[in-house]
Parts: sequence; C-alpha cells; structure tokens
Amino acid sequence: MDSAEYERRIAARFATFDQDGNGYISREDFSTAAAALCTEFGATARSEKGQALYIGAEAFWQGMAGIADRDGDQRITRDEFVGGAVKRLRDNPERFAEIARPFLHAVIGVAGADATVSPADAGRALKALGVPEDIAAGVAAALDADGDGRVSEQEIVTAFAQYFTVPE
Repeated sequence: MDSAEYERRIAARFATFDQDGNGYISREDFSTAAAALCTEFGATARSEKGQALYIGAEAFWQGMAGIADRDGDQRITRDEFVGGAVKRLRDNPERFAEIARPFLHAVIGVAGADATVSPADAGRALKALGVPEDIAAGVAAALDADGDGRVSEQEIVTAFAQYFTVPE
C-alpha cells in the first residue's frame, strides 16, 4: 500500500478519537470516552474502576499528544494525527499498543471480569465510544480471536493497535 492510501485510511480513523466532533483531538475527548464507558457499565467516576478509567484515558492522551501534537497546543488536528501515525507508528504498532494499554486495561476492568470481557460487553464498550451498533457487534465478535467466548486484554490491545497503525 502506498503512502497516500495509508494516510487516507489513518485520517478516517481520526474521527474515532474526536469524540465531540470539533475537528481536533484533545484531553476532553479522552475524558468524554471515559465518562461514556462509566455510564454504560454503571461505574462512578470516583469508584476504583472509574478512577482507573480516567487515569488510563489521561495516559493515553499524554502518549498520543507526545506522538502527534507538533505545535504543543494540546490539540491534535487531523494533519497532526496523520503525520504522527506516518512518522512514528506506521511500522511500529507496539508503540501504539504501549500508549493505549493503560486505557484498554481499565476498559476491561470496568466492562469485564478476570482480565477478560465477553464479546457482548466488548460490543457495549465500542458502542459507548461511538461505534455504530451493527459495526460494534461484528468487531466485538471478531476480537475473540481464539474462539473461547472471552476477549483477553492481549486480543484487544493487538486488534486496537493493528486498526490504528496498520492498513486493513
């Protein structure tokens, strides 16, 4: 796949992070995601699971800002997002997994048990993050790569990193 096609696909993923649709990714988008997940799974922001989710969201924001916020204004534009992905993540999905893992770990903590979630709960989490219901269900089912009826943290982190760093 050529660079232009890769950049087009990465740009399409920008909207996943721009939770409020204002044209840039900010710390507030990550807080909004954490709040939506708390609401979906009945956790309060002050609970242990809620706090873990907000802390994970902040860590994810900090990692993403470090990769993509070129001008330091605490906003990541679509161009910055694409540029950061192309320069720092395209051939290194492990780096993206590293910055996403604390948040994804906390999502599993609020949505599941025993460090895993059911595909149904993975689908609920995706819907809470703005993925359309029909797509969320299919993606959640596909996350159970080993077919054991549970989705592990590693399955989620790997799929998430591949989606955001490697062309489909």
